[in-house]
Amino acid sequence: MNSSNSASGEPRYIKLNACDNVAIVVNDFGLPAGTRFPCGLALKNSVPQGHKVAMVNIAEGAPIMRYGHVIGYAASPIRVGEWVDEARILMPEAPALENVEIATAVPTLLPPLEGYTFEGYRNPDGSVGTKNILGISTSVQCVRGTLDYAVKRIRSEVLPKYSNVDDVVALTHAYGCGVAITAPDAAVPIRTLQNLALNPNFGGEVMVVSLGCEKLIPERLLPQGVDNAIVRMQDEAFEGFGAIVDGIIRMANARLAVLNQRKRQTCPASDLVIGLQCGGSDAFSGVTANPAVGFAADLLVRAGATVMFSEVTEVRDAIQLLTRRAVNEEVGRALVREMAWYDTYLARGGSDRSANTTPGNKKGGLANIVEKSLGSIAKSGSSPITGVLAPGEKARQKGMLFAATPASDFVCGTLQLASGMTLQVFTTGRGTPYGLQAAPVIKVATRSELARRWWDLIDFDAGRIATGTMTIEEAGWELFSLILNVASGRTKVWSDRWGIYNDLTLFNPAPVT
Repeated sequence: MNSSNSASGEPRYIKLNACDNVAIVVNDFGLPAGTRFPCGLALKNSVPQGHKVAMVNIAEGAPIMRYGHVIGYAASPIRVGEWVDEARILMPEAPALENVEIATAVPTLLPPLEGYTFEGYRNPDGSVGTKNILGISTSVQCVRGTLDYAVKRIRSEVLPKYSNVDDVVALTHAYGCGVAITAPDAAVPIRTLQNLALNPNFGGEVMVVSLGCEKLIPERLLPQGVDNAIVRMQDEAFEGFGAIVDGIIRMANARLAVLNQRKRQTCPASDLVIGLQCGGSDAFSGVTANPAVGFAADLLVRAGATVMFSEVTEVRDAIQLLTRRAVNEEVGRALVREMAWYDTYLARGGSDRSANTTPGNKKGGLANIVEKSLGSIAKSGSSPITGVLAPGEKARQKGMLFAATPASDFVCGTLQLASGMTLQVFTTGRGTPYGLQAAPVIKVATRSELARRWWDLIDFDAGRIATGTMTIEEAGWELFSLILNVASGRTKVWSDRWGIYNDLTLFNPAPVT
């Protein structure tokens, strides 16, 4: 990464690769026309922060390079010093999946990191949680109001008796009835609900609230060997709403008593299952926050942990870089399989991957999904990719995994929880109050201006990389330490301090009847 050499407050740009013919403006709130950088480059237009400026003259139809890769082609001639906004860039075609290289550049494993630990909750199945929570599943959306009412009473009347339990979470959703329950793609939401209940932060104490007439029968949500874990609202033994609520509270009370016996104990960092995600991305995402997260992810992998990155449409245009890192042919083909499945899914809906880029992304300097993808995959670090998970599939191996999900923050978070994630690292350039009740979320700002303005929502300022006060490596080690502290309960993330959480949102590609 090359940055214009200047003192603090002077005009700065960042050029990421020697092949790049554009750079991004670093200064808060951008720079006006006529601004001259220390290298002599002068701006011909006002350029917002994070947006691209041409470093050389670019002919019509010539490639526009960022990250050392083509992010598009010039729609018209571009002069050196001009603002290269999205209207001036023609987006290239997505990489052809049948031609990608597989396992041709598998990274060499770095020396293992030993001796790193955290204080977690060990479960009978060997998994380890970072929280101690009672998760109450639901088999159909119809029961949500009742369960929400019951949870309020549980929190106020019952939970205070169990000081070792952090919270009670209602695993509610908009599924279960009025759906094509036997359609092939129904496997996705059903698998997600089954695995959500088994998240390590819930300690194995499964219970389900059901209506009684839904298509998704509650027994399908119970692990093998678990019984007497269903409250059916339509059960004739219940006379009145109050009796139903009391039944939910009784079952929850019994499980809270078990969870209260859980205590934090020292566990190796290899027991962590970390999810990586980004939302409200900007042009700094691939410069600061995502590379820092990628460095921390490599440290976690070296420590033996499980790390998953996701968001199919935000890796699709850089898939040719990921398949080369696949540890073997099988993993590489699985990556291609998930990309192809999603291409078909989008085409069926009359859309393509270009619909991913939001107005906020563009305001933050991202011209298209190609540029966004190249920055997004930086979260995956440089480790070999050892496995691929279908949406909602449970992670059963260590190392760097690709967990296929949509890019929606809420859907991705829900699917990563189903895959066993116990802590999430979430990067943002535009800012978001995103949080998950079931797992702590460390929010990482791409820009120091955002971190200062949202000082009580952002947990880590990666913008220090852009200003030159911290290297990617230093930020990665600091973030690695923060992950261990948050997982141990020593540091509380802002979303948990405020109690602000997003709803769980299932991914249901199957028909609704």
